[in-house]
Amino acid sequence: MVIDQDHGHGARAWRHGPFHAQHHILLSGSCASPPSSLSVRHSRSEHLCHMCLRPSEAIQITRNEVLLAEAVEVPAVASGCKLSGGLWKSYYDGQEVNDPAKLDIDHMVPLAEAWDSGAAEWTAARREAYANDQEAAISLVAVTARSNRAKADRDPAEWMPPLPEAHCRYVGEWTATKLRWGLAADQAEADALKVYAEACETTVVHYTPAP
Repeated sequence: MVIDQDHGHGARAWRHGPFHAQHHILLSGSCASPPSSLSVRHSRSEHLCHMCLRPSEAIQITRNEVLLAEAVEVPAVASGCKLSGGLWKSYYDGQEVNDPAKLDIDHMVPLAEAWDSGAAEWTAARREAYANDQEAAISLVAVTARSNRAKADRDPAEWMPPLPEAHCRYVGEWTATKLRWGLAADQAEADALKVYAEACETTVVHYTPAP
């Protein structure tokens, strides 16, 4: 697996557009001496508070923007930004979903994991930016509620998507998110990432450092 850092700027259109490489490094090298993540895990509700999610109306707008960006068939948008119809494919489990209410918007690196990995030291503004990051298409992903809740706030040492074909993409996007935000990896997580990196040698990890 190769790391590709991009210093340019883009939004969710990245999912479908080209990447402009700045340099490449092997994932195995980047994981050789991971920074430690030593903080103690708090409850999920505490993390949701600490990570400064925006008011409910703004969160709903973010949700809809992600759903619109990831739709295989674009849904209708009614007044109040209510979505109906449409089709999505949840890449964690390969399920096709035609009802947006059955989808969750997952933080690729969960809020609690981010907190433990360095976000506890951030300003409130940076935590809010992380929690609502749409500048990188991989940060927030629409997946089935079942798969998102099975994942909860676990890292790749503890949980991987049930669809084996999704593993390389998932590990690449997890790694890219950690690199984008300068988040640490604990030893078990780093060891798991190195194992997957060896199996996913053709996967390229693209990321742009967060502002």
